[in-house]
Amino acid sequence: MISAEQFRFFVDLVKSTSGISLSRGKEYLIESRLNELARSLGMRGLDELYRKAKTHMTSSLKEEIVEAMTTNETYFFRDIHPFEALKKHVIPEISAQKKDKLDIWSAACSTGQEPYSIAILLAEHFPALINGRAKILATDISKKAVKKGAEGRFTQVEVNRGLPVTILVKYFKQQGAFWIVDGKPKKIINFRQMNLLSPMVGLAHFDIIFCRYVLIYFDQETKKQILQKLVKSLNPGGYLFLGATETPMTLPPGIKKQKFGRAICWKKT
Repeated sequence: MISAEQFRFFVDLVKSTSGISLSRGKEYLIESRLNELARSLGMRGLDELYRKAKTHMTSSLKEEIVEAMTTNETYFFRDIHPFEALKKHVIPEISAQKKDKLDIWSAACSTGQEPYSIAILLAEHFPALINGRAKILATDISKKAVKKGAEGRFTQVEVNRGLPVTILVKYFKQQGAFWIVDGKPKKIINFRQMNLLSPMVGLAHFDIIFCRYVLIYFDQETKKQILQKLVKSLNPGGYLFLGATETPMTLPPGIKKQKFGRAICWKKT
């Protein structure tokens, strides 16, 4: 069983590295995931992993520990309403004002279902944008998640979550037990590992940012810092989409709430 000292050590490590806040009551989660990690690294269990991390921590071991504690729950066209808002309101508005290109950022993209959903929406409804005018940056703190997303390789269970059959056969090809993203939707996405706590040096400005279901893992101060970074990365008139349960308590200046049907987003004024 994880000790109080071990719990605090790993909680502090994950918080300082990723911003993820693990509260009391998560002992079992930490113990089970880190025991699994320890065995995958050839250790006997959590106790050995703790001793190794405390006395001989390396950057790769730190990354493995944080990776083990991140949650990669996602599916295609999750909470369909933001995608309806993109199709009916946001993209037509931005395209009318800015005809040369469209820059989109899917932050905390997990294994890629969200950016692929956006790219498929563009291919289906805005063919001019999919032909070179639109770019999607897809980032996540998890190296494994980003690698899987870049591969565009999904199981039958994964494609069954949110993808209509007509879309599946149009934009994916079957390869054994897997479905591989094919064609233009894959070409406009650039996957990159990124920590939202890190300085966003060299990051472009975006017309649309999706950062959904990640703020729930941070404390209020970290949420505030990340929101400020996201808003700073938006072009004037750009839109920020958060998760359905992630209405911020305080908003950075220069952004206002916008509602399209059942979708709520935030527009930079």
